[in-house]
Amino acid sequence: MRIIVMSDSHGNFSAVRSIVEKNLGHADMFIHLGDGEKDVAHIKSLYPEIDFRNVRGNCDTDEMLPDSDIIEADGVKIFCAHGHRYTVSLTPDRLCLAARLAGCKIALYGHTHARDCRFEEGLHIMNPGSCSCPRDGKKPSFGTIEIVGDSIVTGIFDV
Repeated sequence: MRIIVMSDSHGNFSAVRSIVEKNLGHADMFIHLGDGEKDVAHIKSLYPEIDFRNVRGNCDTDEMLPDSDIIEADGVKIFCAHGHRYTVSLTPDRLCLAARLAGCKIALYGHTHARDCRFEEGLHIMNPGSCSCPRDGKKPSFGTIEIVGDSIVTGIFDV
């Protein structure tokens, strides 16, 4: 299973569309980690057939969106949150604890607009950075998760 992860598009629909269109036919699921609810709604209207999940960020206003979600993909539990409620600007430790307590193997977050991709104490941790306006001095980016059997591989790529 291949999952595309993005965050913090902040109204840059063309960035979201570019990521989706480059990965159509190659991805089984797309996840947006917040601060782009209108971008996600627009892409869902253009491509209703794709599996697109999203959570609410601190700049999103749709109260129907969850602040966090646990997604199961090929038997792997993935914890998704924008991260602002877990103080990820300081450290993602609280978010990682929530993911571990929920039995997740992957913890995804956004909010900081800075890339983070690592494996720590049995947990894959990823912030795909911002697909629109990064704050880490790098190019706009998105993440990938490949799940094949018991193997999980994560990566971050430029848009």
